[in-house]
Amino acid sequence: MGCGRVGSRLALSLEKRGHSVAVIDVDVDAFRRLGPNFAGRTVKGVGFDREVLELAGVREADGFAAVSSGDNSNILAARVVREFFDIENVVARIYDPDRAAVYERLGIPTVATVRWAADKVLRRLLPEGSEPVWRDRSGSALLVEVHVHPGWVGQTIERMQEAARTPIPFLLRVGAGIVARPETIFQEGDLAYAACETGRVSDVETVLGAPPRKH
Repeated sequence: MGCGRVGSRLALSLEKRGHSVAVIDVDVDAFRRLGPNFAGRTVKGVGFDREVLELAGVREADGFAAVSSGDNSNILAARVVREFFDIENVVARIYDPDRAAVYERLGIPTVATVRWAADKVLRRLLPEGSEPVWRDRSGSALLVEVHVHPGWVGQTIERMQEAARTPIPFLLRVGAGIVARPETIFQEGDLAYAACETGRVSDVETVLGAPPRKH
């Protein structure tokens, strides 16, 4: 939802990665930012309207990003998609950082404009292809923000580390970083950062991006 500079860039980036994309905006002229080669769907309307979301194909969606220019619209749309259409993978753009803690407690990851970039939304929206937030000079070790399946909520960091066979040194929780200890419980809305060898990123993402296996 939202076809401004960030929304259009996000849509084109997703399409370039091979995903099918639908874009919602109240202003038809905004779709011009997508260019003539955009093959996705464009829908005029309010992004928190259920009929508009249906037209955009929300029932077949794997993720939803609310990146319009209004905090209230973004959060309302994200909540409708999460709670009514039962889509777990949502992210909302937010202008007022003081509201971020409240929204993240609702289980909706937010990105404040002061640290905004389309690639941050991609890292939170896509379960694959995490970009490293740190890389050693040789390129052999990385620190990556990893998409974690909701099934890991309530599990300890120790169990997550054992399953992924790699350290998870810290979490971002309600906008603040915390050092993860083995007994730390992964909570809804947490962002996990894994340290691993370059060749193991996809393995780590596969394990943590899926529900934990039952003993």
